[in-house]
Amino acid sequence: MLPNTGKLAGCTLFITGASRGIGKAIALKAAKDGANIVIAAKTGVPHRTLPGTIYTAAEEIEAAGGKALPCIVNVREEDQIADAVDQAVQKFGGIDVLVNNASAISLTGTLETPTKKVDLMMSANTRGTYLTSKICLPYLRKSKIGHILNISPPINLNPLWFKNHCAYTISKYGMSMCVLGMAEEFRGEVAVNALWPLTAIYTSAMDMLGGAGVEKQCRKTDILADAAYCILTKPKSFTGNFVIDENLLREEGIKNFDVYAVAPGHPLLPDFFLDVDPETLAMKMEAQGGSPAFREGKKQEVMKHEGPDPTKTEGSKHHVHFAAENASGPVADTFKIIKGAISEDVVKSTQGVYRFELSGEEGGTWYIDLKNKGGSAGSGDPPGKVDVVMSMSSSDFVKMFSGKLKPTMAFMSGKLTIKGDMALAIKLEKLMGQFNSKL
Repeated sequence: MLPNTGKLAGCTLFITGASRGIGKAIALKAAKDGANIVIAAKTGVPHRTLPGTIYTAAEEIEAAGGKALPCIVNVREEDQIADAVDQAVQKFGGIDVLVNNASAISLTGTLETPTKKVDLMMSANTRGTYLTSKICLPYLRKSKIGHILNISPPINLNPLWFKNHCAYTISKYGMSMCVLGMAEEFRGEVAVNALWPLTAIYTSAMDMLGGAGVEKQCRKTDILADAAYCILTKPKSFTGNFVIDENLLREEGIKNFDVYAVAPGHPLLPDFFLDVDPETLAMKMEAQGGSPAFREGKKQEVMKHEGPDPTKTEGSKHHVHFAAENASGPVADTFKIIKGAISEDVVKSTQGVYRFELSGEEGGTWYIDLKNKGGSAGSGDPPGKVDVVMSMSSSDFVKMFSGKLKPTMAFMSGKLTIKGDMALAIKLEKLMGQFNSKL
């Protein structure tokens, strides 16, 4: 791991979202130098599911050798940002570094994203980053160090990164556009850079998105803390860069990246937005059982426009169900086994109806009902209201339910699209372990 050099001793870092995860990891790294940390985050009282508060983070920072100022800050509220900045200046005499880490995420399609979620992501990610930077800049310009670091990705206009979660992508790219603009506007006065991980990072958010077992496919927040430390200790002339954590650390001489892995030796998930080198990313994904959408995009578009399934006729759902019961083939066989594995306990604990839109051989509409009566599974439209719609190729569906393709990998590589209740989608992923043993 990257050793501390003491260069941030006595410096004041204003870090949004520093009560947990990536923000706290960056804070603890700087604290080892003896830095002052302003913990600007919302969590003042313990959250019912998420770990840590601004006060527990403050205790850890001071135990690591730094000084801490915990401040209740919702970056959507300009007054709260300004109050925290005033407190920081009064206590520490100024601000040397701003880390815009606070962020909101909803990986949902355009029609499935409530307006309040759109507003949350736009105001927390883009607007919050812009406002916090604006309010801190007068003090950053006076600092000998003067750095802004946004935890945001390189701007990649491949439609792959927009089609499944357009609002989230726009909001994160808004943070990155702040880097583009402010780096030029304040060149020579304040360095402005972005940092993004090459692989998925294990945080509370990843727990919610990926479900059980996802941590084995992730790196620890330590890698971003080391990369951030490296950037923040560079001169102001290092500005306008979109830095990828592993690439930077390799340049700094780090060779052993197993120390950053949650489960050393286990395949890692590539992070979002990074197909700037499509062939390299494709090979990494395929080595882990994935099938990158940007490599198979044309093929998928052809399948999407193939037209109606010739085995179906309008108004003949009962015939379709009958055919499915007697059909043979990987998808039909998989659904027969799933149907046999459904129990009253599974239905009671899940309470969700899932529709699968499959392309390719045995394509069409299939369903798993884990809500009504004793549950059921088969071909055609499910009974009652659908809670989750999953779209993918039929071959990948079989791989996913047989354990050969992890749902998280399929989702993050664009292989699987999910619309509807994400919590219920994660519940189904957890149930797949039960199905795997029978497939």
